Amino acid sequence: MAILVDRDTRVLCQGMTGWAGTHHTSRMMEYGTSVVAGVTPGKGGRSHLNLPVYDTVAKAAAETGANASMIFVPPAQAAGAMIEAIEAEIPLIVAVTERVPALDMVRVRQALNGSRTRLVGPNSQGILAPGVCMIGVMATGSAREGSIGIVSRSASLTSEVVAQVSAEKLGQSTTVGVGGDPIHGIGMVDCLDLFLADPETDGIILIGEIGGSEEQDVAEYLQGRKMTKPIVAFVAGQHAPPERRMGHAGTLTLYGRGDTNSKIAALEKAGVRIARSAHLVGATMRQALIPTH
Repeated sequence: MAILVDRDTRVLCQGMTGWAGTHHTSRMMEYGTSVVAGVTPGKGGRSHLNLPVYDTVAKAAAETGANASMIFVPPAQAAGAMIEAIEAEIPLIVAVTERVPALDMVRVRQALNGSRTRLVGPNSQGILAPGVCMIGVMATGSAREGSIGIVSRSASLTSEVVAQVSAEKLGQSTTVGVGGDPIHGIGMVDCLDLFLADPETDGIILIGEIGGSEEQDVAEYLQGRKMTKPIVAFVAGQHAPPERRMGHAGTLTLYGRGDTNSKIAALEKAGVRIARSAHLVGATMRQALIPTH
């Protein structure tokens, strides 16, 4: 069983008529995702990719039964698109847009408070439940149905780890890219909680990186809890120079905070098994699933 999505997920795409929205919506449809509409203000009443286009999310959801939104809207307008979907009570939003201004995301987080919406992203590669549903830009070639849940802060490492897990003949229940920006929607702890409750997820992989405190939040969440499923983590950025942003906005260590070593130490103390190199994640998960007596 997947988390966040299932076979009843019906997706609308905000920004579907742009080049990126068109390309990735087509990929999702080819994969088998049920995409039911597009939303582009001023283009309501038209058809695109043989799907109806609406001016507003509320009207699109009311007429098509959409219960998820993928956002391909430029950074300056992305927060407005997210807030529109939140106000339309869309249960799930996947925001792919990168470089959304931090102050705009503060407004989005305020809109999420008390709402019925879960936000994944922004700067997320999306969600993939193999054979069930794909929302976003995630590569699907190596994905296989299986029992390992993956939650990642790194888009590039996600593809590598998915391939390793499939090569170990474990497969994935769901892979979630939580997004690399410092202010975003659901995080590692939220996904971990969902995976621990999912009866068809037997093991969990966390792909972390420098910057922020997501990995320490996971360690705090696990402290004092009985470990019901093996959890493996890899934290990228061991040799990254301090106080220098590496890639996207969230990969920044400041004044000794957010570094790899402190994250690994916290996770190990909480009972998480650490993969010491990126190429060992799949094998470490396989070993973690072997019962010990």
